[in-house]
Amino acid sequence: MLVDCGVNLTAAALRDDIDQLMHNAANSGVKRMVLIGTSESTSADAARLAALWPHCVATAGVHPHDAAHVSADYLNRLRELAAQPQVRAIGECGLDYNRNYSPPAVQRSVFAAQLELAVDLQLPVYLHERDALTDQLHILDEYISALPAAFTHCFTGDRSTLEAYLERGCYIGITGWVCDERRGAALQEAVPFVPDDRLLLETDAPYLLPRTIKPKPKSRTNTPANLPYVLHEVARLREQTSAYVARTSSDNAIRLFGAWPELSQEENHDE
Repeated sequence: MLVDCGVNLTAAALRDDIDQLMHNAANSGVKRMVLIGTSESTSADAARLAALWPHCVATAGVHPHDAAHVSADYLNRLRELAAQPQVRAIGECGLDYNRNYSPPAVQRSVFAAQLELAVDLQLPVYLHERDALTDQLHILDEYISALPAAFTHCFTGDRSTLEAYLERGCYIGITGWVCDERRGAALQEAVPFVPDDRLLLETDAPYLLPRTIKPKPKSRTNTPANLPYVLHEVARLREQTSAYVARTSSDNAIRLFGAWPELSQEENHDE
């Protein structure tokens, strides 16, 4: 069994044929998913979809790109979503200074407010960070000791950045970035140093299509069915078997996000 710990199922590229997406994912061994909320509206959609698909759980949060567009009562809306049993984390939240779609000061305020909410609700926090490590860690350090867990989603950094997040006990999510020979070298060097009990796998679909897919697909849209390509590259870099990485990363996902419904008889037979 594989768990895809990051799927943007509310994205336009994925939401038109969800039945086929789920079928293809199951055929690839991806039996559990975490659906990401990145705004008030997409968080509500992710929670709704996770309620429809019992092998999915969801997050509820505001991505830094959307920080400037929150409503006056966004924290109450996130709190209400988080009361639903299928919502298992606060986020995707954090800082992104790469494009600054929201002013950095607003990003920091909205990030801190969501960390405070996660502490209050005792839910894990689902983190995003790009080109903002110093400020991200400074804010995170104010709350990390009171958080039940933290997940560094779509980690793309080098070994020193990895160590900074590991020092704070974070889980580390590896995506198809690790399959990219052009820009993934630093991540490839860092992956062997992720402890077994902190490693998670994710596609971040529909983004980050693995470049190791052969033959090269016509579509650039990534889907959860491609998670095995991430698995095999991570296993190769860590000099571990794919079966071992699949098992440990899935165990980590259950420990972080909580139990999914029991496997059906059909799934048990497949495995």
